[in-house]
Amino acid sequence: MKRSLIFPGLFLLGWSCGILAQSPAPRVQTVTVGIPGVVQRGATIELVKDGLAGADDPIGLADGSLLFTEPNANRVSKLGTDNRITTFIENTNAGLGMSLDSQGRLIQAQSADGRTKVAVIFPSGSERVIADNYNGRPFSRPNDLIVDRKGGVYVTDPGLTGTAVEQMQQAQGGRPLDPRLPPAVYYIPSGGMPVRIADGIERPNGITLSPDERTLYVNNTNGVYMLAFDVQPDGAVRNRRNIGPFEGRSQTPNGIPGIMTGADGLTIDDAGRLYAVTSAGIEIFAPDGKAFGVIRMSCGGMDCQGLAFAGPEKRTLYIAGRGSLWKVEMLAKGFAGRAK
Repeated sequence: MKRSLIFPGLFLLGWSCGILAQSPAPRVQTVTVGIPGVVQRGATIELVKDGLAGADDPIGLADGSLLFTEPNANRVSKLGTDNRITTFIENTNAGLGMSLDSQGRLIQAQSADGRTKVAVIFPSGSERVIADNYNGRPFSRPNDLIVDRKGGVYVTDPGLTGTAVEQMQQAQGGRPLDPRLPPAVYYIPSGGMPVRIADGIERPNGITLSPDERTLYVNNTNGVYMLAFDVQPDGAVRNRRNIGPFEGRSQTPNGIPGIMTGADGLTIDDAGRLYAVTSAGIEIFAPDGKAFGVIRMSCGGMDCQGLAFAGPEKRTLYIAGRGSLWKVEMLAKGFAGRAK
């Protein structure tokens, strides 16, 4: 999720969101291998819209509509049940991952340099900053998040890619960047301060909880495995373990050590199966990490970035990335207990 950069008064656009030159997206792709209980062989993956200002981090709403971010335009957009795309919220500070809490508030990870934070952005009048620092140091680039039933927020901060560092140094006249917080996963208890719950991950990215919220899952863009943790009553985690592994291998280096699988957005269905965007497409796993199969696809010939179930009964899987939004009708149903 993702890699576009927005600075106060300066836009550095497109080096990951489809603005760079690339092959035109086909209107339809095809599921080549059926996955029992998940998707039929030959199902069509349809292009909903391309030419977006980045497209990322979709979540499904109760009425079947979909929200997704356009970070290069500083907005959240909405795909309605009438298939029209409209602006939902503007001025989102290069906002990325989103989730709804039990009160229906929309919470977002915002990544604009100098304005990094986790914040409530909807409904109007409820906006507030939940956290913008860890131990007095500003977050580096909050990326994705998930809200638990208690109102606590799990958020990933993958830090900066090599290209991001170069662009930011150029933007400030070649001066080296100030020290940054290292990549990590944080938990922000409702009304509390952020707690670092996991570090030593090359690039923590997509994040979600199991339906019973006893397990936290994290994608590592530069790692072979998805990570799983046991959630404790206070929101902390233990028993870190590798599950998977991912099949995807990205051909686009990001200047970070590790094996780049492109693992990015992450969601679940009502059976607890995990759906991870990687360079291979959409890799699907059982809760214990057993591989179910891969929906092979791309976003305009490049790695996709985010995904979510929406539509009637949450049987449509939407995939976003590189300025395009796609959909495929599924046999599986998205988890109904939360937006993502």
